[in-house]
Amino acid sequence: MHLSEVSYYKDCTLVWSYHVDFDILIATLISDTLMENETIREINLMNNSEICFLPATELVAKIHSREISPREVMEAHLEQVEAVNPKVNAIVTFLPDQALEMADLAYKKLSRGDEVGLLHGLPIVHKDLFPTKGIRTTYGSPIYTNNIPTENALIVQRLHNEGAIPIGKTNTPEFGAGSQTYNEVFGETLNPYDITKTCGGSSGGAAVALATGMSPLADGSDIGGSLRNPASFCNVVGLRVSPGRVPSWPSNTSWMPMSVQGPMARTVADAALMLSAIAGPDSRVPISIPESGKSFLEPLDRNFQGVRIGWSQNLGGLPIDPRVVTIINSQHKIFESIGCLINDSEPDFTDADEVFKIWRGFGSAIAYAELLQTHRDSIKETLIWDIEQGLGLSEKQIRWAETKRMEIFQRMHDFMETHDFLICPVSQVPPFDVSTRYITEIDGQAMETYIDWMKSCYYVSITGHPAISVPCGFTEDGLPIGIQIIGRYRDEIGVLQLAHAFEQATSYWKIRPPML
Repeated sequence: MHLSEVSYYKDCTLVWSYHVDFDILIATLISDTLMENETIREINLMNNSEICFLPATELVAKIHSREISPREVMEAHLEQVEAVNPKVNAIVTFLPDQALEMADLAYKKLSRGDEVGLLHGLPIVHKDLFPTKGIRTTYGSPIYTNNIPTENALIVQRLHNEGAIPIGKTNTPEFGAGSQTYNEVFGETLNPYDITKTCGGSSGGAAVALATGMSPLADGSDIGGSLRNPASFCNVVGLRVSPGRVPSWPSNTSWMPMSVQGPMARTVADAALMLSAIAGPDSRVPISIPESGKSFLEPLDRNFQGVRIGWSQNLGGLPIDPRVVTIINSQHKIFESIGCLINDSEPDFTDADEVFKIWRGFGSAIAYAELLQTHRDSIKETLIWDIEQGLGLSEKQIRWAETKRMEIFQRMHDFMETHDFLICPVSQVPPFDVSTRYITEIDGQAMETYIDWMKSCYYVSITGHPAISVPCGFTEDGLPIGIQIIGRYRDEIGVLQLAHAFEQATSYWKIRPPML
């Protein structure tokens, strides 16, 4: 390097001065270096927000190809959590130090050329209903405020085995009861599209973490809509799988087909990627499906010319908010444009309401009856109602409910013999005021219980068929609405393919919350 001048100051400090073209020289050297590695140049120009909103499929590809490091990805997401989470309260246990350490270990594995998992280096958040080894798990209950599990839930362990890195736990209503995310331990989780509104539930914290770019993937669970409803309210994707597709462990209700665990994401392809990591049999879960999760890695592109769709705006007469009806019906033309043949029809859901409530109560009694005896004063009233409904069931009621559940399944099966898919609303209402604990009236019709406004979801739960919530538009005041796509029994790949085609034709998922 050519030196043009040497100057001495009175304190004998030596200062090097260069010609004015020194800056040009340095810029040229930097430019030449970066031009030798175009990928690095692109990543350096990518800001943290862009990293946080890359689809998980793209992000993990960049990590695997060494275009971006796990630490860079992690730092971007941790910064997003610090900036956004105080405004929405989605992540209730935060693990920045642990996450960075694991990101560095992930980088070392890549550097050594080690074999790595499908989700290697990706941040992830776990629902606070799922036990996480060494990490606080409260179930949204003051009874378990300081609970530290000694083992991971199976879904958590499978995600970790595939290289996902936990950054925290997401908020949920107490023991997941109800589709409004609030509890006495952490308070309310707010909808990022309007912080005066609820995010839904019970996987509400997960949906908000996704919508705000705090995590590219999130896990959740669903009895009567807890994967689908918050997805609809927050403009993300939530997939309710067939019972047994994602085995639940530990569980004292492993024989029961009502509650399922599954993926949440910002895109359908991301949900499919996550499903490939968490699906597959487990010998401890008697209803688990033998098929490997890797089957969900197949391409989602499919020709839907001539595919038959049953279209229902109210599942046989349910009250639906007119704003939801308008948006759902406006998507009719989208499915026609991709080749689908649409028929206004739905299966017969007679007795589905009572059957669901009996089985929900029965499951609640199995899970929480002992807790009710020892900690009644620490359990919210609506959950007490669930438990006592179950405890009050007679043998005759249970026998009737099981008989009717089989009849409903058979009617759904017969309907799907002549239709490839059923499409209907996810939720009967748009996101509502966060101070409202549950909906008591829809379009002039009173709701009898705290879960009645969720029938459009839990009718489908009764059938055992897979269903997905996909973004499909916004109300005039900017509130997200999702559309529900239901497939044939155990046909998750078909549901994912149609949801993907719809997503590609609309791109509603790209609309970020105005608060960002």
